[in-house]
Amino acid sequence: MSRLTITLDDELHQALKETAARQKRSINSIIEESLVFRGIRTQSSARQLVARARATARLGEDEALTIAVTETRRARRS
Repeated sequence: MSRLTITLDDELHQALKETAARQKRSINSIIEESLVFRGIRTQSSARQLVARARATARLGEDEALTIAVTETRRARRS
């Protein structure tokens, strides 16, 4: 497991701590969930996404990858 140090605005940090306490969750789990929600994926997760897209849509590897990249970028912008 990797460690990361980040700098947050004091008010945002306090809000994060309060949310974690209210939800009885760790700050780490909230941050990880937020990253996933914003479309940050591991390489193996991206490969699985492409494999599912190919199987469902009967696409070739290149076409499925293009669609996956396009949809990931679209999700990150919203």
